[in-house]
This record gives sequence, structure tokens and C-alpha cells, in this order.
Amino acid sequence: MDKLFNKEEEINSVENYKFEPIKGFPRLRWKGKRPFNGTSFFPAQLKERYGESEDGWINKIYWGDNLQVMSHLLKEFRGKINLIYIDPPFDSKADYKKKIKLKGKKVENTYNSFEEKQYTDIWTNDEYLQFMYERLILLRELLADNGSIYLHCDWRASSCLRLILDEIFGIENHLNEIIWCYKERETTTDKWNRKHDNIYYYAKSAGKHIFNSDDVREEYTEKTKAKFKYKDDKGFYQIRGKGIPGSPVNKADGLRPEHEKLYPGMTYRQYMKNGTLPRDWWVFPIINKAANERTDYPTQKPEKLLEKIIKASSNPGDIVFDCFMGSGTTQAVAMKLGRKFIGADINLGSIQTTTKRLLNILEKENGQIELQTEPEGVLYPGFEVYNVNKYDFFKNEVEAKELLIEALEIQEYEGTNVFDGEKDGRMVKIMPVNRLCTVADLEPLIANLDYKKYEKRATEDPNKSVESITLYCMGHDPELKGFLERELHPLNFDIEIYDILREKTELEFKRESEVDLEIKGGKLIINAFYPMNLLQKLSILKENVGNWRELVESIIIDWNYDGGVLEPAITDIPSKNDLVSGEYEIPKTAGTIKIKITDLLSESLEEVIENG
Repeated sequence: MDKLFNKEEEINSVENYKFEPIKGFPRLRWKGKRPFNGTSFFPAQLKERYGESEDGWINKIYWGDNLQVMSHLLKEFRGKINLIYIDPPFDSKADYKKKIKLKGKKVENTYNSFEEKQYTDIWTNDEYLQFMYERLILLRELLADNGSIYLHCDWRASSCLRLILDEIFGIENHLNEIIWCYKERETTTDKWNRKHDNIYYYAKSAGKHIFNSDDVREEYTEKTKAKFKYKDDKGFYQIRGKGIPGSPVNKADGLRPEHEKLYPGMTYRQYMKNGTLPRDWWVFPIINKAANERTDYPTQKPEKLLEKIIKASSNPGDIVFDCFMGSGTTQAVAMKLGRKFIGADINLGSIQTTTKRLLNILEKENGQIELQTEPEGVLYPGFEVYNVNKYDFFKNEVEAKELLIEALEIQEYEGTNVFDGEKDGRMVKIMPVNRLCTVADLEPLIANLDYKKYEKRATEDPNKSVESITLYCMGHDPELKGFLERELHPLNFDIEIYDILREKTELEFKRESEVDLEIKGGKLIINAFYPMNLLQKLSILKENVGNWRELVESIIIDWNYDGGVLEPAITDIPSKNDLVSGEYEIPKTAGTIKIKITDLLSESLEEVIENG
């Protein structure tokens, strides 16, 4: 198969990625199937940093559409990710919800609890297949040559996904279909109760892939162990009775030529004493309500499941990626096993749940996680949180301009106060992004134009515009273009106004709630907090908020905010029914303070305060 991108080609070129039909094998088609002909680069906005880098690496979590996140990752991580696990939508025709309940309330009623939709798994026509097809193409391109991918699904779409995986990864690279069996209450009487999921396991290149079979041996049952009688402390032993089920009939303990290649220097019996070799069916219970690892995130998978996958198909220090992150199980297990990780999810609740989960791991271990790999392994506990196409532009205009230049693919100009860059032969000016653009904002542009240059152009060709100008803004006065044309008359300028909020539909921006806080008596005190979306869902008016702390999931504070990345010194993340403090002692070394308040909907408000 041809590669998605040639390394010398531009990031958005996918024209050479074609699949040739394989003779004798089926190929899945659906109405509206279209080739994946292009992808745009989306910049990432670094929002938060927890901990420090280790050996030049810090883990990464991205909030955004995973197609756009992967388009971003291709620039740096093409061919570098060693293991991918994804638990994508199953096309289950259901909405997955999380119960939102005011903290500290013991009695539940319609006034203090409701169900909030976390994500929708309802698809029309063949959108689901196209959705998965495009993402699997990018996932393959991110895999290292020794990498592999595990795709978790169930009976609903397993047959279709298998054919798409065959098409993209190649039938020869399909290594296993793993069956995860689980027990729970049976509810069906008209057919067989469904008690398993399917996990497809593919290599980027079979034969080069990592597989640590000894790390995922399955321990023998006590009955089988009773059959062993060891000869000495070096592990030489004989088997009573009929021996280990499935082993060759061999009463001698000497080496056999056909075994030497698999386990040099030992007999089959010596090799097998540490447990059975990995099987393609696993039995793990679904997470129950009392489990310590439970996050109440819908479709959460057990850590034991991910532990088996990560141990088998990656080594300490390898990069593990999950672009349908959910509750962050992949990231939590990777952290404990000394792997590097990257995660992504379009659901803000996933980002907040994962962040909280990782911080709780660090807090529980007092900052020192017990490494579950060999003693010389390295931990990578630090992580950063990024926004990809979920940009927060409204408080830092300098950062906003930089992100827009990158997102809109503008060729940037430096050292000029007239234009910010050029795009498609047009001069570009990015107008203020934190408010409606008015005619008053045009004054610096009008005052600094090189009129002598433009008058010369007008003389040379009176019928041609002297310059093509595009103004980018987020909402604007409808008279903006007409006013600028009148001010520049009689010179003829070709002027376009590009309203990002209305026209650049693939870019998204978020706004925030309200907070009342103050510095008093050496403390940072929160007097009130109003998460407007949450209050609307609870049918509570702003003026009727009682204890605002019941609405808050967490508070994190950076006492010395550098104007860029949030690096918290305070992480106030109470348990399920406890409340945040709301009052925090300010250290004497504090400078600029940044506080982030996250509500029960996982929506956050960020405020910056100058200390003193």
C-alpha cells in the first residue's frame, strides 16, 4: 500500500494514498464512500502543564476532534507512535449520559441532579463508516514500523470494521481477533445474551511488531500448579501425571531442536513453568460501582484490560496513543507502566475526567508512582493539556493573532505595523479578536499605509486595484468595508472582510462563566461562582445560587502565572461528595495569579489577578 504522506510533501496532501483491491478478498463499500483526499494542519494551544518533562518528554492531552488532532500530530509524530488503542463509538444508536449531581447533597431530586449527555453514538446513513475510515488512515500513518493498533468494538459494527482495517492495514497484518468476556446480569430471553466484546489487533508491519509474550503470561490454576514437582531451585522440574495440557509428550528433560529457537537453553517444560502463553480470549469483569478506579464516565474500560495490551505491545519509554480517550484509562495505565502517552477526545468532560484521574494518581502516591516495570524503568508523570480548534482567544490578543496566522495558513510578516502577513496574493490584517470590530479599529491601518507606493501603482494602471486587502475579525460593524473604501478614495483597493465566527465554520471558540473573587488578608477568596450553562440546566437563576461550591468539580491555582501556560501549585480536587475550599493562603513569593474553576459539566472559567 502507498503511504498517506510522502515526507517531502505538504502535510495536507493525501492524493497518493490509494488502495488497490486485493484479488480474492472482499472490499467494503458504502453509499457515499469517498477517498480521504486532504487534511489541514490545526495548531495546538497549550493551556495547562502539570509536572516536569523527563528525558525531554512530557505527556500530552488534546481537546478537539481527533481527526484535527491527528492532523496536528502528523507534523511531529508520523511514524513514531508504538502502540495505539482505541475504543471508538460502536454505532450503538444510543446517547451516553453522565449523572450530574450537586456536591454535598444527600437527597437527590429534580432540582439538584440531572443527566448530561456526554456523547452521541447515533449515526445516519453511512456516516459512521466514513468517520472510522478517515481516522484509521491517519492512525496508520502515525504508527511506527514496529507499532500495532488495537481496535475495540462489539457485534454492531465488528464485521464492517474488520474489512476497513484489512483495507487500510493489509490482511497480512491482521494478527488476532481478541474476545473479551465478562459476566454481568443476564437480561435477554429471546436470544443468546451478549457477554463479550471484540478487539482487533493489527501490526503496521507483521514480523517487526513488538509482542512481549512473557510479560502477559497467564498464571496456572491451583489445580495445574499441584501437578508440578520441582527438582531444584534452578527451575528444573518434572510433571506428575499426564503433564501440562497441550504440551508435547516428552518424558525427558533434555533440549529438543525444535524448541531451541523459541526458548534457547531450556526445555519446553522449564519455559512453561511461569504460566500459559497468551491466549486470544480474556476474562475481565466490567467495572462495578464500588471499584476504586471507577470515574462514572460512560463506557469506561477496566485498567486490567489496558494493562495487558500495553505490556504486550509496547516497551517502557514507548509512546502509547488513544484518540478516543474517554475516562483516560489508557493514559492512567501508561503512566503507571512507564510509557509515554498522548491522548485526545472531543468531549470536554473526557479532558477534565482524565486530568483529575492523573492528578489523583500522583497525589495518592505522593508524587511517586510505584513503577510497574523493571526497576531500571523511567516514569513519565508530567503532562500538558492542549486545545486543538477549541481556541480560547478572548483574553490574550497576542496569542490569538499567532494562532490565527498559523490556523489560517497566513505567510507572516514581521517588523511592520501595517499588515500581519499575506495569503493567496492578498495582504492580511488581523483585527482585534476580543470584541466586535468597529470603524475606530481601522485608524492604525489607514494612518500607516504607504500611499506613495499606491499612488504610483494607480498612475501605472488606473483600471487595476492598487492592493488586495483581507481583514480578519470576529464580528464586525456592517459599515466597516464601506467606511474603509471611502477613507481610501480615490485610490482603488480590493477589500474583503472575513468574519471568522460566521465564515470559518471549522474553527471553534469558547466563552466563559462568571466569578466574584478578591484578595483579602493574605488569602485568595472566592465569594461566588456562576457557571451559566450549568445553572440553566438546573433551572437556577444567578441570584438564587446558594452555596456556589456545590457547583464546582475542582479549582487549580498558579501563584506565578507567566502569561502563557497554567502551572498549578494548588490542585483542590475534592472527593465525590466533598466541596472545594474556596479560600487559599497566598504564598509570599506569589506574583501574577491564575485560577481555573471547573464546574460539574466540566466547563471551566479562568481568571488572572495581580497580587498586590
